[in-house]
Amino acid sequence: MTGISSDDAALAARAAELTPSLVDRLVRLARIPSVAAPGFPAEPLLDAHRALVEELRAVGVGQIDQVLLDGMTAPTVVADVPGPPGAPTVLVYTHYDVVPAGDEGLWDTPPFEPVVSADRVVGRGVADSKGNIAAILGALQLVDGRPPVTLRIVLEGHEEFGSVYEEHPPAHPELYAADAIVIADVGNVRPGVPTLTIGLRGSVTMTVEARTLDTDKHSGQFGGAAPDARTALIRALASLHDARGDLAVAGLRREPWTGASYTDDEFRELAGVLPGVPLVGTGDLGSRIWSGAAVTVIAFDAPPASAPLNAVASSARAVLNLRVHPAQPAREAGEALAAHLRAQRPFGIDLDVTVGEAGDGFLAPTGGPAFRAAQTALRTAWDGAEVGTLALGGSIPIVMAFHEAQPGAEKLLFGATDGYANIHGPNERQLLDELTRTVVALAVFWRELAAGPTGPGTAGPGTTDPGTTDPGATDPGADR
Repeated sequence: MTGISSDDAALAARAAELTPSLVDRLVRLARIPSVAAPGFPAEPLLDAHRALVEELRAVGVGQIDQVLLDGMTAPTVVADVPGPPGAPTVLVYTHYDVVPAGDEGLWDTPPFEPVVSADRVVGRGVADSKGNIAAILGALQLVDGRPPVTLRIVLEGHEEFGSVYEEHPPAHPELYAADAIVIADVGNVRPGVPTLTIGLRGSVTMTVEARTLDTDKHSGQFGGAAPDARTALIRALASLHDARGDLAVAGLRREPWTGASYTDDEFRELAGVLPGVPLVGTGDLGSRIWSGAAVTVIAFDAPPASAPLNAVASSARAVLNLRVHPAQPAREAGEALAAHLRAQRPFGIDLDVTVGEAGDGFLAPTGGPAFRAAQTALRTAWDGAEVGTLALGGSIPIVMAFHEAQPGAEKLLFGATDGYANIHGPNERQLLDELTRTVVALAVFWRELAAGPTGPGTAGPGTTDPGTTDPGATDPGADR
């Protein structure tokens, strides 16, 4: 490695020596189809829980407890590793459940038979998020089970499908006291580019309905004068965007994004945009997918094209998903969208608009001691490369749960997954180099935080250090 000290180079060399054992652990975990979705068997989740406990004990973790709430099939693992007296506390979180394999015909190899090659492991869950579990285990190995901080490791088994666990931290904040909380459910913008995720968009679900007739009517007899509910609803939904694809809804926050991002070509490849099909919207890509709102029609009631009906529709309903700027209250954004739709009155028809579930996003302050320690750690692990900041267009509810429980703890999002890992898709993969470097990053982060201003005799859990605000995520313009 270049651009780092000889001691850190030696640390990296040792991490490289540990990589075969990390791969063995990852393969063992990835063979278990630990899907927590309704309708899937419980036993694989319980098998994964047992395997995790064994792996934690194998790297020297002695105190292992669990949280099992009504509605949870498998427990959340809560493991503690004491640090030196007065050392800061770090909570590290990720999850061991996975999404289903989907259409196995799209996989090059069986999804739950992980395949190891020279530079990667391919299989369901290897990146989201069992690779991050392997990295946590590897970092403990790297420090011989004696970290310079007090560690609380939280490994959830229900993250992917509406977990009730996220209710636990706000209800029991004392169990989650920490100086820093690391959410290891993310990774770099692209392989080899160290990245801290600092923003998550919020989310709102909304139902929009048009009702026009007492029942459906024959289109030949009544079409042309009888108001078709589907046409009215389509007209209202079309008002959400202008001709360029930008949102045309007042009150939704959007600002330019100045952190790390994808090129348009990279994004087209990642999104699978077909040749000749343009991207929608204007302005920088980051402001469209991270620091701005987006509306997607996620359901629409209509007969399928394979079974059309010659009828004027008496009612029509759509469900929308609104993604919200990380710093805008989700409920506020939802009401702005609802007000826009109610004002449309297509053909003079009133719409029934219902704002459903709303979850706030998250925008992390930057510049605090843990943030600086993480920057140093990622820079070290990636050979002195400059560390970028990133946001995610999706939400991670547990981040807000931890924030509600411990608002003074710095929240940091980094891990072994990268933007090309194809999580939730076929041929999901974990790069071995990203895995090994994440092991180094975690170990160096613990070291740097322990040596910094939150060490013995200074700030402890619950102490707020607002630091500074990353300009790429918070204040470059009033219309973000």
